[in-house]
Amino acid sequence: MKKAMILSTALVGLVAGAAQAEEVTVLSWGGAYEKSQVEAYNKPFAEATGIDVNMEAADNPATPIKAQVEANNVSVDVADVEKSDAIRLCDEGLLEPIDPDTDLAASPDGTPASEDFIDGSFTDCGVANIVWSTVMSYNSDKVDGEPTSIADFFDTAKYPGKRGLRKSAKGTLEFALMGAGVPAADVYKELGTPEGVDKAFAELDKIKGDVVWWDAGAQPPQLLADGEVVMSTAYNGRIFNAEVAEGQPFKIVWDGQLMDFDFFVIPKGAPHMEAAKKYLKFATETQQLANQAKWISYGPARKSSAPMVGMYQDGKTEMGPHMPTAENNMTNALVNDSEFWADHDTELSERFNAWLAG
Repeated sequence: MKKAMILSTALVGLVAGAAQAEEVTVLSWGGAYEKSQVEAYNKPFAEATGIDVNMEAADNPATPIKAQVEANNVSVDVADVEKSDAIRLCDEGLLEPIDPDTDLAASPDGTPASEDFIDGSFTDCGVANIVWSTVMSYNSDKVDGEPTSIADFFDTAKYPGKRGLRKSAKGTLEFALMGAGVPAADVYKELGTPEGVDKAFAELDKIKGDVVWWDAGAQPPQLLADGEVVMSTAYNGRIFNAEVAEGQPFKIVWDGQLMDFDFFVIPKGAPHMEAAKKYLKFATETQQLANQAKWISYGPARKSSAPMVGMYQDGKTEMGPHMPTAENNMTNALVNDSEFWADHDTELSERFNAWLAG
C-alpha cells in the first residue's frame, strides 16, 4: 500500500510537472505592438496547441536576454529583438541556432521558408517577423506649417519647439546625417569615417538644448500628445495607432525613414524549449504574419503574407499605404545596416554617451 501511495504521488507530480511545462514566455516591447502580437500570435497559438503564452515587456528585450543567459538564469523562451541585436547575441553564443527549412513552416503553396521571406530576414539564430521604421512625426496642432523633410526636424528657427529623440546612438546618428543633407544611400559610408561621425554630432549640437530624450516606444506619442515636444522620432506603428485608433492629430514625414527588422530569437537555456520552437514556427507562418499587420502598420516579413494584408481591424482603414514599404513612403528611405552596428555599436555609443554628458 505504501509503495502504491508513493507511486501514485510520483505520478501526480509528473502529471502536474507536464501540465506546468505547457507554457511559453515571450518577451517583447509592450504597447500597441505587443497587442498586435497577442491578437495575431498568442491567442490563436494557445487555442491551437493548449500552450499558455505569458507576455512580458522591456524597453529593449536584448538587454535582459543577455543578462539572463550570462547569469544562467533564463526565464524567457522567445524574445523579439532588433536585427543588429540578434546578430550580436548570436555571435556571443547567447541564442539557439535556427534553421529556416527545418524550424519554420513552408508557405501555403509549399515554398520553403528560406525562399518565402524577404531578403535580410535570417541570421544564424533568428528569423524576422516584421519590417518597421523609425520615422519623423509631428503634432499638426502644435506646428505652424507642414514639415516635409528630415532636415526640418533640425530647423528650430523654421519650426520652433522641442524635439523627441531616442536616447541611442543607433538611429539618432543616421537621422542627424540625413538632416545635414547626406542622402540615405551614403549614410553608412559617411558614418564609417571620423569626418562623418563629426558631421552627425555637429548636426545634433544644433538641437541639443531642445531635445527631450526617450527610451521606450510608448513615449513619443505621449510626448507629442502632451505638447512636451512638437516633433519626435518614433516607431511608425506607434504613430499609426495614435493617429488612427486614438484620433491624435499626428502626421508622419516618411523622408529619411530608417527601416529595420524585428527578429524572433530563442535564448540559450530557454526553460520551455519545445514550446518555444512550436511558438516560433506558428507565429512566423504566412497567415499569422498577415494577421499582425491588421493590428499595426508594420509589414510582414514573408512574401506570401503581403497579399493577405487588408484592412485595419476597424474595418475602415486600408493598411497598405501606412506600411513602411509602400512605394510612396520609400523615397530617401534608409535600411538599417545591422552588420555596421554589430561592429561599431560600442565605440559610437561611448562617444554618444560622452556627448550627452558633456
